[in-house]
Amino acid sequence: MQTVSPHEAGSRLSVIQRVRALGPGIMMAAAAVGGSHLVASTKAGAIYGWQLAALILLVNLFKYPFFRAGVQYTAGTGETLVEGYARLGRGYLWLFIVLSAVSGVINTAALTLFSASLLSYFVPFDLSLTALSIIIVMTCLVILIAGHYKALDWLSKVIMATLTCATLVAVTVAIGNPVAVESNFQAPSIWSITAIGFIVVTMGWMPAPIEISSITSVWLKRKAQSEPINAKAALFDFNVGYIGTAALAIVFLSLGALLLHGSGVELKQSGIGFSHQLVGLYAATIGEWSRYLIAVVAFFCIFGSTITVIDGYARVVSESQRLLRRQPQASPLVTQGWMLITAVLALGIVAFWTGALLTMLDFAMIAAFVTTPFFALLNYILVTKHRLPPEVTMSKSMRALAIVGLIYLFGFLAVFIWWKWLM
Repeated sequence: MQTVSPHEAGSRLSVIQRVRALGPGIMMAAAAVGGSHLVASTKAGAIYGWQLAALILLVNLFKYPFFRAGVQYTAGTGETLVEGYARLGRGYLWLFIVLSAVSGVINTAALTLFSASLLSYFVPFDLSLTALSIIIVMTCLVILIAGHYKALDWLSKVIMATLTCATLVAVTVAIGNPVAVESNFQAPSIWSITAIGFIVVTMGWMPAPIEISSITSVWLKRKAQSEPINAKAALFDFNVGYIGTAALAIVFLSLGALLLHGSGVELKQSGIGFSHQLVGLYAATIGEWSRYLIAVVAFFCIFGSTITVIDGYARVVSESQRLLRRQPQASPLVTQGWMLITAVLALGIVAFWTGALLTMLDFAMIAAFVTTPFFALLNYILVTKHRLPPEVTMSKSMRALAIVGLIYLFGFLAVFIWWKWLM
């Protein structure tokens, strides 16, 4: 079995090596840009204008060492982060598998419903959201089961390229056609107590739940099984994906600030309603021609997140199950089984508990926020405790950033606990 090789990291990467290395980092970006970008970032701009731009960049910066740890650990040891958690103790592994299983089902249900609502723009006849959701999930499963990792790798690159180009076009047009701000409008302050809840939910999934770092490491190990990858190429791929997600977060925030902030339009509270509202506002503000442009952008954004979430969570749960049973390697059939279980449970939520979906989604976001500091600490311990090759050893400056990040994450958690239960 091929593993990620650090030995070629000292050489300069060619253009071909850089392109071939792209994969897990781009897939991470595709998983990240769903709810946290299209909905949360755009709402942040719509409600608070540019006030949260610095905070979004900071949270991406402070989480960077812990997402990067997934690539460092796998590149340095040939193991996934999930295997690292197992080495720290079975209790950590059980906590991780429970969190991943719950988050995987809830996130898949929410993203599937979002995708289905946007797909309705392109279907010339009436279909229920449940029927459209089944179409979305079946499409994802066919791609994943028939095409396996390579199909997801290729699709993620196409989706991210299309999404980036279309979003940049949309922002360029929006800059030339900003919304007219009402004369008596006063922007709410991010320093108020009422803003804490929104900020917590936004920061919990910005750029993505922390367990995505373990999914990235699983994808990296899977990619290394079919082709040799050196550590420098793996880190390049990660940086492209991670920096891309941070940039897209600001781009979507700018869309909200330019087209919605101060317009006097009451924002829809549900993610589905808001995505439709965003499409409608594009058509009203920029021109009817833009309706399908933004609908395509939104659909690819959410569909890309849906398919990567189904694959990623199934892989880490399957890997966790293997480690708990002390099996030598995970069976592809077990991974596909978890894909089916996740998809069926998600469709069950869409069909029978749609009214409770937002409540469950809020729970998943808050759970992601609360557990982020602890998994960030675990990732930090893993990459500093093990003797990794020099090419992937955490530098002094990265350690300093990680420590500041831990202080930030645990401090923000303390503020949330005070606001939620003690205030």
